[in-house]
Amino acid sequence: MTRPRGRMLRQVVDWRATAVAALAGAITFLLVITTLLPANTGGSPWAVFRYLASPLLGRGVLPPPATFDAGVVVVALLVVLVISFFYAAILTTIIHRWGLIVGLLGGALYGLAIYAINFFTLTLLFDWFYALRSWPVLIAHVLFGAVTGFVYELLEVERFVPLEQESVPGQRSP
Repeated sequence: MTRPRGRMLRQVVDWRATAVAALAGAITFLLVITTLLPANTGGSPWAVFRYLASPLLGRGVLPPPATFDAGVVVVALLVVLVISFFYAAILTTIIHRWGLIVGLLGGALYGLAIYAINFFTLTLLFDWFYALRSWPVLIAHVLFGAVTGFVYELLEVERFVPLEQESVPGQRSP
């Protein structure tokens, strides 16, 4: 959709595209982290789910044993989805006017920033996450951002709304 001429308009975020992009980013994140982290550490993919669920379930859910637990997996998936939608909402609010290249590259940089925030500040609250500071987790975050930004820009339906003019006290709006 092209912007109409002669009116002051602003482009709005496509929240449907944000939701789909968040889901795509979450799936990418989970696939990468459950593949690369165990391959790098020799651990179990189920340990990853235990770490992801631990902010809600507590430190006691961490391995050993690093075995399958349906409750832990469900909580981990919910944590990842909620956080992904939160992070995607911020990302798409920033990039929604720029296009595919900025979605991809800006998203990757955003994923790098999320990694830095998660592992250099949140480890103050959840010190056991310090063990996950590694290149596989870094790659998972960068790919989360890149995929989320790219999918959003790919699916975005551009919509514009009239720009509200700031009124000066004592003056009437036309």
